[in-house]
Amino acid sequence: QVQLVESGGGLAQAGGSLRLSCAASGRAFSSYALGWFRQAPGKEREFVAVISWRGATTDYADSVKGRFTISRDNAKNTVYLQMNSLKPEDTAVYYCAADRTYGLVSSQYAYDYWGQGTQVTVSS
Repeated sequence: QVQLVESGGGLAQAGGSLRLSCAASGRAFSSYALGWFRQAPGKEREFVAVISWRGATTDYADSVKGRFTISRDNAKNTVYLQMNSLKPEDTAVYYCAADRTYGLVSSQYAYDYWGQGTQVTVSS
């Protein structure tokens, strides 16, 4: 069992930056791939980024490539999402999730554990 708690959301201006954190508790954190997803009002939840269990491999949605960076610190049981050059369309609730089986996938259905989400609002 893994518990995930996101933090770091808030209000930013377009072009600004925010850094999200997701702290995990529970067993075997370092063996899970970790992903970030987001859900805007009236839209389905979508993939943002994922990082492999060792942190050696990452993948991003096309909409955030070159602007967002996912990283993890297994010693601190934490995964991060550095968001730069923010756009109003990045406004959403951001969720972190843990996948114990598949490795590096973008499908939300592959993930076993989810955080409660943190709101990110980007003003124009």
